[in-house]
Amino acid sequence: MPSSASVPGTPAQSTDVPPLEQLFPFSLDDFQLEAIEALNQGHSVVVSAPTGSGKTLIGEYAIHRALAHGQKVFYTTPLKALSNQKLRDFREQFGAERVGLMTGDLTVNREASIVVMTTEIFRNMLYAEAEQGDDPLADVEAVVLDECHYMNDSQRGTVWEESIIHCP
Repeated sequence: MPSSASVPGTPAQSTDVPPLEQLFPFSLDDFQLEAIEALNQGHSVVVSAPTGSGKTLIGEYAIHRALAHGQKVFYTTPLKALSNQKLRDFREQFGAERVGLMTGDLTVNREASIVVMTTEIFRNMLYAEAEQGDDPLADVEAVVLDECHYMNDSQRGTVWEESIIHCP
């Protein structure tokens, strides 16, 4: 059976990342394949699609990819409740020991491979650790900014803008 890299129309994958058909036992849409290909080429990706269309799958692929490379992922959400939900989901999917949480109320397993946090916590971490001369993204392969449409929010939108500006 040919690898996904040799099948026309499917993204090339790093050899240490499980094949797409092993990660996702269903057909992916073209926009998902295109985004995954861009990730595999080292590009940043912005995905805009209707609710329920499968945008989160691309973030999940970024997690699988980072884990395969021995790197970390920061997964940001706009709300503590959504961060808590992602914590539960990712613990079930990737194992509790691999997932941490950072919100204004709680920090759990901060050194985990997958750290879910509110976007404000992420932005504040970028500023605080950069001032101390530390690189908060040193071992981080991917940052997923979920619900990026909050950038249009008049009160909180700058948090997404600043987070994006301060990422490589």
